[in-house]
Amino acid sequence: MDRALPDGLTCQAAFLSEQMEHALVAALDALPWDATLKRRVQHFGYRYDYRARAVTEDAYLGVLPEWLAAVAERLASLGHFLQPPDQVIANEYEPGQGISAHVDCVPCFGDRIVSLSLLSSCEMIFRHPATGEMRALTLQPRSLLTMDGPARYQWTHEIPARLFDMVDGEKRLRGRRISLTFRNVMRTTS
Repeated sequence: MDRALPDGLTCQAAFLSEQMEHALVAALDALPWDATLKRRVQHFGYRYDYRARAVTEDAYLGVLPEWLAAVAERLASLGHFLQPPDQVIANEYEPGQGISAHVDCVPCFGDRIVSLSLLSSCEMIFRHPATGEMRALTLQPRSLLTMDGPARYQWTHEIPARLFDMVDGEKRLRGRRISLTFRNVMRTTS
């Protein structure tokens, strides 16, 4: 499988300190997790409706909590967003859990998707449906993944549901992993 990154995809290692990672996980674990999906999730800013594949104005949950707003503001100040993101979803993956191939809702969210990996590494697979190309990337704890342009719109991304990944010929067991995905909700004018 090709390890070259799709155009518009960047990954920055060690975006957070271990101390900040632990603080984010503690803040998340102090709140209730929604277990209606195969994985547990938490929504901030706006709730995403998985069945309707939509975000509506009545899905507004309020401003991001201070501890997430600080990360959102840092992302904007570093140029990852033009303005701080207003929607965050936390996904928890236990070993053996994954997420199917998808493109984040195009009419719902802006041009850039940024995801922060916490706790455990995992392999993410990118597929280009039009060409059949497939690429793989190992997401390390505290790394920051940015999808823009072709990586955002032309490639699907997924995390295979498995207990371990092969990294450089080495079997790496998965542990609990949390991703924080930062996005801007697209507003419609009526």
